[in-house]
Amino acid sequence: MTRQTLAFCVHLFTASGAALALFAMLEAGANDWKMMFFFLLLALIVDGIDGPLARWAHVKKFAPHWDGVLLDLIIDFLTYVFIPAYALAQAGLMSAWGGWLCAIAIVTTGVVYFADTRMKTEDNSFSGFPGCWNMVMLVIFALRPSEWAIIGIVGTLCVAQFVPLKFIHPVRTERWRRLSLPVMLAWCMIALWIGLEDFETPPLAAAGLIATTLYLTFAGIAMQVVPARKPTAAE
Repeated sequence: MTRQTLAFCVHLFTASGAALALFAMLEAGANDWKMMFFFLLLALIVDGIDGPLARWAHVKKFAPHWDGVLLDLIIDFLTYVFIPAYALAQAGLMSAWGGWLCAIAIVTTGVVYFADTRMKTEDNSFSGFPGCWNMVMLVIFALRPSEWAIIGIVGTLCVAQFVPLKFIHPVRTERWRRLSLPVMLAWCMIALWIGLEDFETPPLAAAGLIATTLYLTFAGIAMQVVPARKPTAAE
């Protein structure tokens, strides 16, 4: 296999997220939320792997005619924003007006955030909440907060997309990565567990989901509060 073919295959691997998005949307249309989240979880795993693969295969050098960043953003908007917003509006967790109001807020602010060229920080974290509504919706489906609590969560996170708060990328943010990666893997395993239980969330799973979600949400902000220690001359 030539380097050019290998690099193009990595682009195809990224593009497989579009197929997963289609499957997730079909399952959402059938009100099969367990399978919808299963396909969204697979898309999340693909999104976590394709970046390191692209750098390993040097796709910018060997497949330069396809913009991997743009490809990734298109798929991320579908799987992170659009489908979760649709699910919130259709799942019956809220009144019709509340569900559609939140869904409209999510897709409108989400598409603006994804077009922001300042969304990435120097340490490969995100500036502002990175529109991970797929993860937010899984937490909402699992914990079933009240309608007003959901409105508060959605409203807060919509605003948080446009404030200079740091949110980590568990794979690419180097600081605390030895902790962030296991926490992200634990979150995925707990999410799979909850899905297999048809969102009848066991107390232990709920506690694990809350703990891992809080870390992934606030780790970047904690990094801003506690700056990295600069190495001394002796080091």
